[in-house]
Amino acid sequence: MAIIETEAALHEAHRDNHTHRDVNGGWLRPAVFGAMDGLVSNLALMTGVAGGAVSQQAIVVTGLVGLAAGAFSMAAGEYTSVASQRELVQAELDVERRELRKHPQDEERELAELYASRGVEPDLAREVARQLSRDPEQALEIHAREELGIDPGDLPSPTVAAVSSFGSFALGALLPVLPYLLGATVFWPALLLAFVGLFACGAVVAKVTARSWWFSGLRQLALGGAAAGVTYVLGSLFGTAVG
Repeated sequence: MAIIETEAALHEAHRDNHTHRDVNGGWLRPAVFGAMDGLVSNLALMTGVAGGAVSQQAIVVTGLVGLAAGAFSMAAGEYTSVASQRELVQAELDVERRELRKHPQDEERELAELYASRGVEPDLAREVARQLSRDPEQALEIHAREELGIDPGDLPSPTVAAVSSFGSFALGALLPVLPYLLGATVFWPALLLAFVGLFACGAVVAKVTARSWWFSGLRQLALGGAAAGVTYVLGSLFGTAVG
């Protein structure tokens, strides 16, 4: 009894400690990329305009227009990208489905050879392939995972990708504009809030990576700051040339 209880406790401890983070990035990629892109692009746009020595009103209008245009562009691009990817996957699944229907024995043999190539004994590999091939939908799912590297039941949604990209981009792009909307009359509060947002985004990314939060935060801050600095210089040069 003591041995059984000990084994149960070890199994429980293994199950509790043997968890993995989301490495596919299904939710993380569009959210973080959208927020970071919105923050960096709108900050760079506003600093470029500010470098041209324009009025406060022009900077605010530029920030708001950049927010709207960028959010719609991100949503449209993400929707088209994910929809195209999904349609391509569906087309490949249709091909595999037809092959399973027309040549079931060949597909079963192919699956058995795949398992055998991974070290399963040939007889056992053939038996496993035979049992798994009984259900056509299960066979399709297995072939899709093994041959195409996809999960037919977990395809990304274009609508979800578009909405999440729109929202995250708008949220990131709002940060440089927010101080002006709250009554600021100079540019440095917008710059400060944007830098805080850059560092925070980088720190959030560190939650699902092996990097430390401060390293990831400083890296994002440096990249965003560099983009803002370059556009400010360009805006100053263009403003001087046009003026």
